[in-house]
Amino acid sequence: MTQWALLSPDILLPWILSMLLGVVVGATPGLSATMAVALIIPMTYYMTPLAGLAMIIGVTFTSIFTGDIPATLIRIPGTPASGVAVLDSHELAKQGRATMALTLNLLCSAIGGFLGVTCLVYLSPPLSKIALRFTHFQYFWLGAFGLSVSAALSMKAPLRGVISACLGLLVSTVGVDATTGYPRFHFGNADLSGGISFVPAMIGLFGVSEVLKSVHFPSTLQRRAVDAQKRPGELREVFHHIAWNKWLILRSSILGTVVGALPGAGADIAAWFSYGVEKRLSRESEKFGSGHVPGVIAPTSANNAAVAGTWIPALVFGIPGDSVTALVLGAMIMYNIRPGPMIFVENADIVNGLFSIAYISQILLIPVGYLGIRVFAWLLKMPKNLVMGGVVLFSIVGSFAINNNPFDILIMTVFGVAGYFLEKNDIPLSPMILGIILGGILENNLRIGLLKSDGSILPFVDNPLCIFMILCVVFVFSGDAIIRAASRAGIKAIRKK
Repeated sequence: MTQWALLSPDILLPWILSMLLGVVVGATPGLSATMAVALIIPMTYYMTPLAGLAMIIGVTFTSIFTGDIPATLIRIPGTPASGVAVLDSHELAKQGRATMALTLNLLCSAIGGFLGVTCLVYLSPPLSKIALRFTHFQYFWLGAFGLSVSAALSMKAPLRGVISACLGLLVSTVGVDATTGYPRFHFGNADLSGGISFVPAMIGLFGVSEVLKSVHFPSTLQRRAVDAQKRPGELREVFHHIAWNKWLILRSSILGTVVGALPGAGADIAAWFSYGVEKRLSRESEKFGSGHVPGVIAPTSANNAAVAGTWIPALVFGIPGDSVTALVLGAMIMYNIRPGPMIFVENADIVNGLFSIAYISQILLIPVGYLGIRVFAWLLKMPKNLVMGGVVLFSIVGSFAINNNPFDILIMTVFGVAGYFLEKNDIPLSPMILGIILGGILENNLRIGLLKSDGSILPFVDNPLCIFMILCVVFVFSGDAIIRAASRAGIKAIRKK
């Protein structure tokens, strides 16, 4: 099957319609790419495998990007992967550069996705071998590194960032202990026995708290609506930033692909991971979180690349990289396609078609994503009371839709009030979200690792991968001091000569 056959109306039309659905899902707080794929799969039952895969891949890439639109304009992440966009992207919007930030975000998402798909095509076997070498010991340090990034996310107050991350860890312990089955911190409430759902907590922290702030500062939301307008020369500025940061885009895309190839990591962890790494490597780390362009480019390049990365273990070994590819594996079996090493021999045409679909989706993402930006900016022209009411309405719908449980609306409200007071006391919210995401990964892998080693910590430190990640954690906390010490030593050596 040639690539031109993918552009036939019976494939292209449902493909584009699915991407438009991705715009709606991604821009609606609480609705995730997983939910979009779950809605799409039943519609593809009577379609050809390539038409079904085109719809699935298209809606996934689109919803991951469009989640950054509300995160940038009104500080409410549309999807978990867009949580990091509330930092620099939103700050740029407050400075009147929202359209520039979102256009840059869109193009970097497409470029990152393109590079991620290229890695998927050429690097699947070696990356999958690395991913499969990760055991509970390596995953523990991966979680520890991700959590240590919270210090980097807090510009001038790393201690406040650590406090926020610890609060997130505390939240992640609510519910039944996965290792022992013992209920913790549920206070006799059956709804809490399953733990606190991450999405309602995120919507509350970033959405409801923003509405509460707008009540105290009525001009804030209206100013953001005005700032969403297009300005002359923005497209030229976007291309300048892309050319200037080309190596950052490449680095973040490769990093996102590698993280995405780790089963269970996904696009959200890839985005935070890339942001933290770039801040530690940057010579202008103090600018991150204040509207710094590399802080926009790094996560958005990584999260779309991670979407491609999740397909690496799914295709090569039949192991889902995240919840989306878990659904996709079921759909492929429905199409009589069996993922695994033999798929490249038995279904070579399907695999080549899938790669072509992934590439073309990055091209289609640009016009579809730009349409989403313009529509959302138009909605923000509405009176601020309607905008605020819409934010509250979508927050409630998004929180309820995850588990169809009214209790999640209460969770959203509680976290919204908590987020308002935390920010009022200059405690950042992003590390708390990171703590909630990584808390389960950190705890479960630590405890299972200790059970496997009969309580010995030696397996956590005697593996090259573990040692590498331990050094990364140390560098996060003491990188500045190490660099300054090395610089002083270098200067002294030069003076002696």
